[in-house]
Amino acid sequence: MNTAARTRLTATVITLDAAAQLPACLASVAFADEIVVADSGSTDGTPEIAARLGARVVTHPWLGFGRQKQFAAEQATHDWILSVDADERVSPELAASIVRALEAPEAPVYRMARRNRFMGRWLAHGEGYPDWCVRLYDRRAARWSEDPVHERLLYSAQPATLAGDLLHDSAEDLDRYLAKQNRYSRLAAEAMFARGERASVLRLLGSPLVRFLRFYVLRLGFLDGVPGLVHISIGCMTSFLKHAKLMELARSRR
Repeated sequence: MNTAARTRLTATVITLDAAAQLPACLASVAFADEIVVADSGSTDGTPEIAARLGARVVTHPWLGFGRQKQFAAEQATHDWILSVDADERVSPELAASIVRALEAPEAPVYRMARRNRFMGRWLAHGEGYPDWCVRLYDRRAARWSEDPVHERLLYSAQPATLAGDLLHDSAEDLDRYLAKQNRYSRLAAEAMFARGERASVLRLLGSPLVRFLRFYVLRLGFLDGVPGLVHISIGCMTSFLKHAKLMELARSRR
């Protein structure tokens, strides 16, 4: 692609033992002017694969998702950043939309629809799609939160919207997916506790219920069949566990 007429772009990826997923990820962002891989101690050859595929590799101990992504952005040569995870791929339509947007940016941040693959099926409703996320941004106008999990980009502008999907295919089986959600619920509870938040029975019961009604009913998650039902059920369980663990933390610190 001709890059002379558009704003220069750095794609950033944070990694830890992502050798199996990284080649497809990096191939999908090959249109970027630079790719920075911030690795936190892989032992499966991830840094070597990244370097062989043309990425600039920087190593840094794990800081938590938000701070690690901010670190990666700070290593970039260019101010415009496209942040992707190792188990994500930029679809051709999204890549073309990004290139067009950078020819004359209309906003400092752009959102895109993320499509999640779960139990072998690309979800089309509920929490699975469109899972809106802001990943293309000018680092002078945005920065990552310091959350250890469920990180988010902080900005004040109204995001513009890109066409095309960011494809998320973790290729995890249910055992690994459940283990990850269990870890995430603990990290989320610890972050909430550190902010001074406290759980209640109302939130313990209400949060999963609201989540189910919002995504499975109102956003038609039921149309995704069994994978959609399992996906929202695990999401509701994670909400329940997050508040239960927040309660446990509060009682243990008394």
